[in-house]
Amino acid sequence: MTISGRQPLIRVLYDESRSDLRDPARPRPVRLYLWEPNHPLALPVPLVVVSHGTGGSGSSMEWLVGPLREAGFRVAALDHHGNNFVDGYEPEGFLHVWERPRDVSFALDALAREQPPGPVGVAGFSLGGYTAAALAGARVDPQILRAVMMGEVPLPEIPEFPSALEALEALEALEALRKKYSLNESSRRALDAAGADLSDPRVRAVFQVAPGVGTLVTRESLATVQVPVGSAGAERTRSTRTKSTRSRT
Repeated sequence: MTISGRQPLIRVLYDESRSDLRDPARPRPVRLYLWEPNHPLALPVPLVVVSHGTGGSGSSMEWLVGPLREAGFRVAALDHHGNNFVDGYEPEGFLHVWERPRDVSFALDALAREQPPGPVGVAGFSLGGYTAAALAGARVDPQILRAVMMGEVPLPEIPEFPSALEALEALEALEALRKKYSLNESSRRALDAAGADLSDPRVRAVFQVAPGVGTLVTRESLATVQVPVGSAGAERTRSTRTKSTRSRT
């Protein structure tokens, strides 16, 4: 159930297949902010899932949610555990980026049990842009990620925010993660999971705003993407296969 006003209905779901980063005995929380469209585009109403940037929150994505609702979409924005300002931060929340698309698929499962969804799209800002791309088939290269974790190569730059707090937070999270875990067998398995296929066949289109961590994604996986992909706020590069435009926001 959602509500039609500006304020969303807020729900917290729990994914029993994954653990809370602070208390492994508890399931991973996924907070949803749910809005109905101002005027339904079609029936069944198409759904767009919105993924926030590093350290953000679904509650702060009104600048993207509002136009989507006005265009006739039902919208579900997420808080990604360990990487949102509502619950606080954990190093894994910043660097275990592959858990984000799993949050979206989990949310889609939960919503589908209550109401058959219309066509599904995913939109994301910054690290949420990666989240959207992963659901279309983009995969992280575990070897590059492992090298970053070991300090063999630097953390990829954030070209949209070269000196912003977001970059500093990511570096601090990386250092905290190195201190929290040695690269033992369990962490190796976690890194290997980063390269898994996280695409969701329900997702028919994705839209990225200033997408992040693109240098961690393999070109081979981008070649497998079959759904329409739009991107704003990033330069066109050889490693992307999206239509890219400049954004002034």
